[in-house]
Amino acid sequence: MPEFFFFYHAIVITALSLLVVTRENPVHSVLFMLVLFFHIASLYLFLDAEFMAAVQIIVYAGAILVLFLFVVFLLNLRKEELSRKYIGSWPTGFVVGAGIFAVLALTLVHVTPGPSSTFSISYIEKVTNTRAVGTRLYTDYLFPFEVASVVLLVAIVGSITLAKKRLKS
Repeated sequence: MPEFFFFYHAIVITALSLLVVTRENPVHSVLFMLVLFFHIASLYLFLDAEFMAAVQIIVYAGAILVLFLFVVFLLNLRKEELSRKYIGSWPTGFVVGAGIFAVLALTLVHVTPGPSSTFSISYIEKVTNTRAVGTRLYTDYLFPFEVASVVLLVAIVGSITLAKKRLKS
C-alpha cells in the first residue's frame, strides 16, 4: 500500500509539473501548480514530516502562489504576445534542458554520502522536527537562507519594474 501511495504521487507530481510548464495560459499554469503543491504536501505527510507539509501549504500554496498570480496579472501577458515570442525557441530550450540534465546526472554519479550529523533520527524525535529544522536553518544555513530572501526580493522588484514600464507605454 505505501508503494502505491508513493507511485501515485510520483506520477501525479510529474504530470502536474509538465502541465505547469506546457500550458499557454499562465493562470492555468498557476492553478496546476496549486494542485502540485498540495500533492507534494501530502507526500510530506506520508513521510511523517508534518512541519514540512504545513510549510508547503502555507508558504508555497499560500504566499508564493499568490505572488505568482500577482505577477501574472501585473504583467498582463496576452496570448498572442506569448505565442509569437516563443515560437521556434523550443530547440534551444531542449538543448539547455538536456545540458542541465547531463550536469545533474554527472553530479549524482559522483555524490558520496558525507559524515553523519548531530541531527540524527533519535535527536529529531526528542526535540521535534520543527525545532530541528529551525535550529539547522538559523545556525548552519543562515547565509543561504538570507541569500534566498534577497533573491526573492530582487524578483519582486524586477516584476514591479517590468509592470511599471508597461503602464507607461
